[in-house]
Amino acid sequence: MNPTRKIPRPPFGAHRAPAARPTVTPLRRRPVAAAVPIRPPVPSDALLDAVRLRLAESGAPPSAPEVAAAVRATSPSLDGDSVLDAVRAVRSELVGAGPLEELLRAPEVTDVLVNGPEEIWVDRGAGLRRETSVRFPDPEAVRHLAHRLATVAGRRLDDARPWVDGRLPDGTRLHAVLPPIAAGCTHISLRISRPQPFTLAELVEARAVPRAGAELLRAIVRARLSYLVSGGTGAGKTTFLAALLGLVGRGERIVIAEDSAELRPDHPHVVRLQSRPPNQEGAGELTLRDLVRQALRMRPDRVVVGEVRGAEVLDLLAALNTGHEGGCGTVHANAAADVPARLEALGSMAGMGRLALHSQLQSALDLVVHLVRDPRTGRRRVAEVHTLDRSTGGITVTSPAVTFGSDDSVACGPGWDRLLRLCNARGVPITWGSR
Repeated sequence: MNPTRKIPRPPFGAHRAPAARPTVTPLRRRPVAAAVPIRPPVPSDALLDAVRLRLAESGAPPSAPEVAAAVRATSPSLDGDSVLDAVRAVRSELVGAGPLEELLRAPEVTDVLVNGPEEIWVDRGAGLRRETSVRFPDPEAVRHLAHRLATVAGRRLDDARPWVDGRLPDGTRLHAVLPPIAAGCTHISLRISRPQPFTLAELVEARAVPRAGAELLRAIVRARLSYLVSGGTGAGKTTFLAALLGLVGRGERIVIAEDSAELRPDHPHVVRLQSRPPNQEGAGELTLRDLVRQALRMRPDRVVVGEVRGAEVLDLLAALNTGHEGGCGTVHANAAADVPARLEALGSMAGMGRLALHSQLQSALDLVVHLVRDPRTGRRRVAEVHTLDRSTGGITVTSPAVTFGSDDSVACGPGWDRLLRLCNARGVPITWGSR
């Protein structure tokens, strides 16, 4: 049934003369269709070009009032509701994420992946599911969106550098790859950042951290122990690290070095440094290693490396060995026991010998906190806390101090006594747990 059709009504006052009422044939009731999310219509190329031209001629920014004025001037026949729909659609194409805009605004969505014009996958907290209600007109539209998002993120994306890793103004992490690196079509990966960082209490409520584990983590932060958060891709390392940094004393200064600004801890004194790729002439690059060196000159109380994945591991270990207690970062690893080997591989890429790196590692790092993600349910949680020890050959090995089960159980391991000694030495006793 056409929702705009109106059923004829008797004139005002007809109730006083029943005989004069017109006969109205009852309409058959039709089944009501299920509610479908309302999405802004895709604007025509002519409307987009006209709005772009008017904004360019006037020099006005693509704000909602300016776009609305341009739409009214371009299409004066549109009514009020149509103008609002057109403004939302045009702005999503000019400065937003186009067809993906509504998905990015949904509070339950954590990831949006585009593999092609009609192949879009969404993670709403329970694993990836294919999205059938959103599509692009053609592969060129996907490439155009990737270029626009890269420009908004202040990054370069072209045939000479066919990939980009950046951060959008709203905190969404962007990664895109152009053909021929990506076979067939441009690939876009968007990871939505929560406007407000998770607190440790919220992670406990979400069963990402057991309540007993939260008490232990607070003690680790208060004791200014140095640690790395390890885990696979999508395990929640950045979210978890931001929650721990929110526990740092309000009188301390946190300096963060990252490739893309992802860490946003709830703390009043945070300095964030972001690396920069080279320009078209190959100059102007600022690496993560450069940022770590600069961070050490900024009077930090806590030095944080968003993700250790290159030669910056040397500068981080050097910083933690020169009195900068409580430093931390994240690293990709399949298990906490694999972290020393992972750091050894990164150090060898920077030309540091095996024994030299392990010697630095043993005196710089205190703990490894490992996170896992259940592939069936999508649940992310803290799995174990390891301490670091020296083997007979001088190689660093980890020892499990605490293991957290998927049922929130807690078990202490061989490294528990060392963890107690580390905290007690800093004046932060731990009152629970036993061997």
